[in-house]
Amino acid sequence: MCAPHVMSWVERNLSRREVLGLAAGLAAYASSAQAQGQVAGRAFSNVLDLTHVASPNFPMFPGARPMRITELVTVKKDGYYGNLLEIWEHTGTHMDAPAHFVDGAPTAEALPVNRLIAPLAVINIKAKADRNPDAEVTIDDILAWERSFGRLPNGAFVAMYSGWESRVNDPKAYVNQDSAGVQHYPGFSPAAAEFLVRERNIVGVGVDTLSLDFGASRDFKSHVVFLGAGKYGLENLANLGAVRPSGAMIIVGGPKHKGASGGPTRAMAIW
Repeated sequence: MCAPHVMSWVERNLSRREVLGLAAGLAAYASSAQAQGQVAGRAFSNVLDLTHVASPNFPMFPGARPMRITELVTVKKDGYYGNLLEIWEHTGTHMDAPAHFVDGAPTAEALPVNRLIAPLAVINIKAKADRNPDAEVTIDDILAWERSFGRLPNGAFVAMYSGWESRVNDPKAYVNQDSAGVQHYPGFSPAAAEFLVRERNIVGVGVDTLSLDFGASRDFKSHVVFLGAGKYGLENLANLGAVRPSGAMIIVGGPKHKGASGGPTRAMAIW
């Protein structure tokens, strides 16, 4: 999520006290999007790629510059192949680090690596999202998941599955702006975000849409709550509908460039 102009809105509309208060709360190769493999002789046997292929055509948060790929050398001409990438950090399947919304918070390369492997809980709100593109993960959705699968494990990564990835090859439908330019797609409600950071022990959250907040959000409150509590977010996740709701683990190959507000990420589920 987040074109650069979004941050100026945050600065204008969030008080320093609010931000500081929240801050105090402070990857199996596959040839298709349905990448699932068998790994013999391991404690797990299934690997599922949760990552979309990033390209200049991938849907972007309005105002963000699309990725550019420039071929620099080729095997035929130069003896080896290589491209120049020009990319906004928040492109494709990517991480939002705490620093993305909280001044002075950890950047992506500073996150402890033991938080990048975690129990994966997938909360399915597809039925709601099919009826209403502004659907949100609520506290009731979290509690319903726990009634079925038990309390969220300590150190869990909580992902929203809304089925929105079915639109990913149609950027207009994926961003889903109305005539006034307001986006409409699912995300986490601020109340659910507060519940997860205050009442449960999680390392991060993920969505299969452009933003941790639902598309029409004006205050990005869920971002501020999650990232202000030192959690990280993954946006534009793929294939969550093919992962068991409970019992899998997520491996996050997060970005590691200096001062990263986030960056393209390779995420995998194993079970």
